[in-house]
Amino acid sequence: MRSSWLAVLLVLLAPAARGGVSAEEAARLDRELTPLGAERGANTDGTIPAWSGGLSAPPPDFRPGGRQVDPYPGDAIQYTVTAADLAARGHLLSDGQKALLEAHPDTWRLNVYPTRRSAAYPTWVYEAVRANATQARVSLDGKGSVADARVGPPFPIPKSGVEVIWNHNLRWRGARVERKEGIAAVTRLGRYRVVLLDQLLGLPYGARRPDAFGKAHPNVLLALKAAIVAPSRLANNASLVIEPIDQTKDARKSWIYDRNLHRVLRLPWIAYDFPAPYSDNLRTIDDFWLFNGPPDRFAWELLGKRELLIPYNAYRLHADDVDAGDLLGRHHLEPERARYELHRVWVVQGTLRPGAKHVYSRRVFYVDEDSWQIAVAESYDLDGRLWRVNEAHAVQLYDVPLLASTLEVFHDLKERRYLVNGLDNGTHAWRFSEGSDPREFSPNALSYDVR
Repeated sequence: MRSSWLAVLLVLLAPAARGGVSAEEAARLDRELTPLGAERGANTDGTIPAWSGGLSAPPPDFRPGGRQVDPYPGDAIQYTVTAADLAARGHLLSDGQKALLEAHPDTWRLNVYPTRRSAAYPTWVYEAVRANATQARVSLDGKGSVADARVGPPFPIPKSGVEVIWNHNLRWRGARVERKEGIAAVTRLGRYRVVLLDQLLGLPYGARRPDAFGKAHPNVLLALKAAIVAPSRLANNASLVIEPIDQTKDARKSWIYDRNLHRVLRLPWIAYDFPAPYSDNLRTIDDFWLFNGPPDRFAWELLGKRELLIPYNAYRLHADDVDAGDLLGRHHLEPERARYELHRVWVVQGTLRPGAKHVYSRRVFYVDEDSWQIAVAESYDLDGRLWRVNEAHAVQLYDVPLLASTLEVFHDLKERRYLVNGLDNGTHAWRFSEGSDPREFSPNALSYDVR
């Protein structure tokens, strides 16, 4: 009881807002740090190389507008980590990754390749982040928000855990993105059904210049519209979610189009630990992208940085010559398709605040220093036991350029099952455009799109 009152007191005494760093400290982004705030230099033993600008130009065999081809086809496996190697290699793994190896000692392994610091972004994104470093402010009032930031991560030199969470939420992902995504919840027997969706993502925060969407709705972080393509019994059902930056001011809004009713319906507010659609209750709404939404229900602690084996340059999972059957094993992905590399990550721990409601009591995120994307996430149940282990398998979209997850995998240790988001093999690649129109993301557009 005393610890609960102490936690409440600390929250009340915490400053309502925190500001950016000084101009002198921000100058580090031009010297020992990359434009996004990562360490430019190699690690002491050279297993993590220095950042040299990332992969910003496509390889010779890439066709503009086509699927991202593997730029490192000649890379060989340096070593493999199995359950038998935990004593020797365990310091390079998170607790969740160790738990997955121990749960599947005969079938799961991590094939480790040379580290390629491929993450790269447009110059104008770097310029915006440089300005954010001294100007951006995080507010701790209400559900929390960020002010005086634009385009990309607001805190490239973070001082707190919540700043790292906002860097992930506000990382640059383009301004308007079209893609197809397949979702598969794999049973204990290895069976699954792929739910295929057409997605349109509007990100007015990430527009180079304020677009029509951002001008009309300046508090919108993103809007996600999705229409089901398959299976046929679900086809033409659609959904729309509008996600504000400051959810104290404006709550998240969501709608669905029901093909049987031929009507657009406003949904109750869906966020936080609400079970995600088509997930068989294997992930929550705020597990999407490994975390999304307001950070207010957890107290975030920045635990520092460490070196970790994380999924990276996962072009074998993204390839056009494979399908779900080649990727999805009974208990996990086919290990020969996954690629792991040693990278530096920020480690952030979230502890459920006294009186807050969530199915998780604690979360630990491992955030890639070069992109601010969460690469590995661990979630603990209300009894403090490790429950779910999630990973984002990223590729560099060198024609944008941008690092993005091509596949997200959610492991439920209790159910001994897993869920995959992001299956896009055999479909069109991501399509990016400069800006979005608010009319594309109106509830009326849901019924219009599926006629």
